Amino acid sequence: MEQQPKTLQQAIQYYSDEQVCIDAVAAMRWPNGRPVCPACGHKEHYYLKSQRRWKCKECYKQFTVKLGSIFEDSALALTKWLPALWMLVNCKNGISSYELAADLGISQKSAWFMLHRLRLALQDKTGGKLGGPNGPVEIDETYIGGKARNMHKSKRRRLTDGVGMQGGHDKTVVIGALERGGKIKARVIGDRKYPAVHGAVRDFVESGSAIMTDEFTGYFDLKSEYDHQFVNHLEKYVDGQVHVQGVENFWSLLKRGLGGTYIAVEPFHLFRYVDEQAFRFNNRKDVSGRKLEPVERFKLALSQVAGKRLTFAEVTGKVGETPF
Repeated sequence: MEQQPKTLQQAIQYYSDEQVCIDAVAAMRWPNGRPVCPACGHKEHYYLKSQRRWKCKECYKQFTVKLGSIFEDSALALTKWLPALWMLVNCKNGISSYELAADLGISQKSAWFMLHRLRLALQDKTGGKLGGPNGPVEIDETYIGGKARNMHKSKRRRLTDGVGMQGGHDKTVVIGALERGGKIKARVIGDRKYPAVHGAVRDFVESGSAIMTDEFTGYFDLKSEYDHQFVNHLEKYVDGQVHVQGVENFWSLLKRGLGGTYIAVEPFHLFRYVDEQAFRFNNRKDVSGRKLEPVERFKLALSQVAGKRLTFAEVTGKVGETPF
């Protein structure tokens, strides 16, 4: 059995052969070695070696390993897709479309679209809630947006509009819940009002769990559903075991990527970048606490490419996104 790559250099060399890439994706999609026809679901097929595709024995339709995945209808070879996925999941602060375009020898527009499709693969749709017997859950929210000091004075004056820049005025709100010693769930919400905050907490955390927050009053009405403790940041940041330092660590990683790598992110696309950072954060270690190797994180991401598709019209907002 050929040795699996452990570094970026080895990954680029290993996935420089299109057939090796096809075999790698096929092994992730069909672990039993029997490709399934996307059209009829039949498992009997012919393999057309010269065309690198399969032909179904039942409906006689041909299909490639890209069909029914984020790679569908892409003219780019898998020899570009797989190194891009490796870099995205293993670069702590992400990788910009300009850098990826230069590395792969493609246009910046193609690299930008490629990265958004890869981020779709990183979305966690497995369900399940945090908390319960697994331990307390830290909950916090943050604001994503430009800094007032970097704005032109006319824009700064327009946004303040008599209310100032405090309280996240004209910024996008992201809420996150981190299980101590476990995973994080985070998403963009429309505002910081009670319905949005309470809805996110109920979606993230199992009822009856111990939750820890800051002094934001939006969480106080959840005491009837959760064992709620809070720390007042006006006085201290840690009160014994009560703090939200873990989830704030995630915010620092998220903002480092947004501000240092991606520079400018539209609110329309922000949830994709949150999903990207959450995937890397949640897959630093396995359940036993062992640090994951880059190839393990890459294979985990590769196993999630099937059943998802994102078109250019969807990513640019021209049509609604197809659910999966």
